[in-house]
Parts: sequence; structure tokens; C-alpha cells
Amino acid sequence: MKSALRTRFFQFSAVFVLLLLPSRAQVGQSPAQNRKIRCAVIGLNHDHVWELLGYLQEEPESDLVAIAEGNKELVEKAKSKVRATVRFYSDYIPMLEEAKPEVVFVTTSNDRHLAILRECARRRIHYSTEKPMATNGADAREMEHLADRAGIKLMVNYWNAWTAPSHDLVRRVRAGAIGPVAKIIVQYGHQGPKEIGVSKQFADWLYDPAKNGGGAIMDFGCYGAEWALWLKGRPSRVYATTRRLKTAQHNQVDDDATLVLDYPDATVIVEPSWDWPYGMDRVYVFGSQGSLLATRNELFIRTASDQTALPTPDGERLSPTPLPHQASNPIAYFLDRIRNDQPVEDPLSARLNVEVVEILDAARESARTGQAQVMDTAH
Repeated sequence: MKSALRTRFFQFSAVFVLLLLPSRAQVGQSPAQNRKIRCAVIGLNHDHVWELLGYLQEEPESDLVAIAEGNKELVEKAKSKVRATVRFYSDYIPMLEEAKPEVVFVTTSNDRHLAILRECARRRIHYSTEKPMATNGADAREMEHLADRAGIKLMVNYWNAWTAPSHDLVRRVRAGAIGPVAKIIVQYGHQGPKEIGVSKQFADWLYDPAKNGGGAIMDFGCYGAEWALWLKGRPSRVYATTRRLKTAQHNQVDDDATLVLDYPDATVIVEPSWDWPYGMDRVYVFGSQGSLLATRNELFIRTASDQTALPTPDGERLSPTPLPHQASNPIAYFLDRIRNDQPVEDPLSARLNVEVVEILDAARESARTGQAQVMDTAH
């Protein structure tokens, strides 16, 4: 009798334990792994948002649940581009409370990034914003601290992070294809926001020194700082000049700038401008054994030993390795990082982008004073 009772007891205990154990589908998985990730957009007055909305609609992992924007014209435009199930809010805080997104994509003026992150951090909502991270280093450092403390992922979006030539250039540099890097020249920009026809809502803050933090030096200087940090790390000194060449426009921000970033063994020259005669998207990297040039769509290499006639002035055209889907656009990448709980990599990481804004701080101070600014290399 005692043996039978003991057997029944162990059978009951085993069933009870099995009921408490997670199913095989649950082991090692977060809730987000069994369904689409709830996404929201904050702000529609940044023209990059329309491309992001397209990615959000197409991405299988994405469930776009809400958009926050107070401008009725922009809201009507967005409604024509997204599913009817997407809810619209005039303010982002009620949206965060009611729609309960797991991740937000922020497309607002630069000066709003920190305030929005504060609210997201309180609710442990992952956060991606358009570049640059903030208008100043103090805001950027606080953003990084808040995200770390809340345990949320923070990403800063740059278009050149989603192009095969950029990644192939970095891979080749790190593999020693051109020898030690001695000089980098970054030429990014276009004819100007007004000239290329950005929306009025976008232009209203791009030309505002408080909302943007500057003009071309912020808009495109961040790419040069990004490239410098990605390939060489933190510079020891920054010198910069800014210009307002379009005097007839009476703009309150610069439309042209030149930054020189010093390293013990290299120099990075950054030429952000709203005064190019056409769109510019070129990064040159020179080493002792040759050079690499990446544009949005192409990659070239020229070796020091090749003194013969070249196919193009920039060297031999290469065929970059295509990027996998999860590295091909900001939505696919960020949702993949969240679903698999992986860190956001450079050049999109919070750490690198704090340093981007610190370089821009130093550049603006140098342009104001006419003096080179020493960077804290022990950062």
C-alpha cells in the first residue's frame, strides 16, 4: 500500500512540475519572438520618415500600430500611406500610454530627441532616431545613460549604414587592403535643402539653429564624424570653419563647413555642404598601399603599385558583397537586434554617436573662436 501511494505521489509531482515548466516554444524566447513587434513613429516633419514608413509597411517583423504628429497636413499624407488600422495621436505621450509600442522611430527636429527618449526610457521602449543623436554632447550623453539604465536599445540611423559599398570599404580597410590609414576625406551634401525641395515642415527646423544645432555642419558633418570614428576612433584635436555662402537667403545657420580632425598618425578632412553643385556622397580612404572610394552605390580601389592607365580616375570598380535583409535597412536591422537581443553595432551605436556629437560640439566651438579644440582622448 505504501509503495502504491509513493508511486502515485511521484507521478503527481512529475505532472505538476511539467505543468510549471515552459513549453519548448517558450524556452529561450522573449514574448516578441512569437509575434510581430509593435512599432510606432514619433514626428512626421523629417522627410526621411516617408522612406521609413515604407519599410515599416513591408517588414514582416513589424506591426506599425501608431503615429504621433500634430500637423494635420502631414497626418493626412501619412494616412494615405499606411494601413487603416494605424492609430494617430496629436501628442506622443498619450500614444506611448495607449498604443503601447515596443519600439519607436523618432523623426523630429534634433532638439526633441532627449525629451522623447526620457519618456520611452520610463516605459522601457526601444528607441531609434535619425542622425545626429542630439544637438549637443550633454544631451547625447544623457540619452546614452538613460537607455543604459532602462535596459533599452538605442540606435542612430545613417543612410550609409545600409549600403554595401560602406561595409565593404570598412572590411577591406580592416583587412589591410590599403595599409595603415593616413588620410580620410569625406564629402557629403547637396545643393541645399531649399534647392532640392524639402518640405516646408522639414526646412522650418533645418534652418533653425536651436532645433537643428547648426546647418550643414550638423546635417552632413555628422557623417564625417561617423566615418572618422568608425575607421580611426576618437581624434585628438578638431579645427573647423563655417560659411554662409548664400547671403541672399539670410539663413541663420551655416551652409558650408570644413572640419579637420587630427590623429597621431592620420588626418580626417570633412567637407559638409549645402553648396555642392550636385549631390555628394563620397568617402575617400588613403593608406600607404593605395586608396578606397565609396559612394552610395559604388566602390573603387586604386593601388600604389598600379601606375598604368586605369579604367576610371578613381581606380578599379569593385563589386561589393550584397547585404543580407536584416542589414539592408534601419527597420529590419533594429527589429532583428531587438528580437534576438543583440547589441546595436557601430556606426549606429549610442557610444559612437555620443562621440559624433562631441566632435560636432568641438567643431562649432572651433568655428566660433577660430581656435582648434583639444579632445579628451581618455574618453
